[in-house]
Amino acid sequence: MSGAGAAHDRTPQVLFPPPYHVPGPDGPWEEVQERIERTGRAVVHTTWGQWLTPVLLDPGLRTLLGRDWPRYRQHPAPDGRLGIAVSRMVLKHTAAAALQVPAERLDLASLPGGRPVLRGLGEDLQVSLSHTDELIVVGVGRSGPVGVDAEPAGRRISFEAMRDHVCTAREAELLAALPEEERTEGFLRLWTLKEAYTKALGHGMRRRFSAVGFEWDATGTVRLTEDTSGQWSFATHLVEGRFLVSEAHRRDAAPEVPEGTGAPSPADGSARPPSAEPPQGARVIGFPGRRQGSGP
Repeated sequence: MSGAGAAHDRTPQVLFPPPYHVPGPDGPWEEVQERIERTGRAVVHTTWGQWLTPVLLDPGLRTLLGRDWPRYRQHPAPDGRLGIAVSRMVLKHTAAAALQVPAERLDLASLPGGRPVLRGLGEDLQVSLSHTDELIVVGVGRSGPVGVDAEPAGRRISFEAMRDHVCTAREAELLAALPEEERTEGFLRLWTLKEAYTKALGHGMRRRFSAVGFEWDATGTVRLTEDTSGQWSFATHLVEGRFLVSEAHRRDAAPEVPEGTGAPSPADGSARPPSAEPPQGARVIGFPGRRQGSGP
């Protein structure tokens, strides 16, 4: 891992576009479809409030919730019921956009430990869900496992109390050398990256975070220490100016595009090149040290 100061002065390479904001079930979803066709993965973010009314007024809510309907109806807390409904709807609509099928055709289930999976139609699509405060983040991947995690950027986690549970010896050494404010921010970024990685593996908190090591090069690009083949890629973005969202993705194979749903041709004017700048409110985050600006 490079020294802490090197990451302060350079902008990290952007391997992921910033999470895409979708304000409701009606989308727009075209960008999600394009990201899947272009890279095999997509991550979206939204808030409970933006989706709550259309979700509750949807006459097809029972069908869309599917096997989650009994859990939704029987949950003792109103907030819990709403959380189940909205988060599942965001996940299903995102997966439907990636697959270009109606959301009601998808069957969403959970593995032991809570990892969401699709059954039957779309079962090869990897999905991941995270929510914190009012933010909801969903990741989908056709080319390999995907994991997402989100935390409020201002959350305070005690480095002294948690470092042995979260950090490798090298990570703890680099963080300890930083000023307190930068150490707190860097530790939270590291936490969300490890959450995203273990979610992608389907392990969640069952895998010791201190057994998973990350390295950062001089540009701030993050790499999994044990990933000698370079299959994994990671990023952390600041979303809406107040949430850290980390993503992990393992590329197992080239993305497969369903027959008849190829990427639009530039000749018809419908294709859009990737944006050179992240949209306002989302920027890439390097480590360790100060927050970095937007990448190329």
